[in-house]
Amino acid sequence: MSQYVFHCQDCNKEFTQTLHMAEVEKVHLTCPHCGSKKVHQLASAFSAVTSKKS
Repeated sequence: MSQYVFHCQDCNKEFTQTLHMAEVEKVHLTCPHCGSKKVHQLASAFSAVTSKKS
């Protein structure tokens, strides 16, 4: 599961949501601050940690 950042157009606040990749396009989110459904996903950075074998 990954964390995604969303922005509410009504109250102008950002929030994070933990979702599976398949859920991101299907789920209808509401803002936890004001309850609005006018939210959109923001671009966010990610990092991957791997083990290095010698």
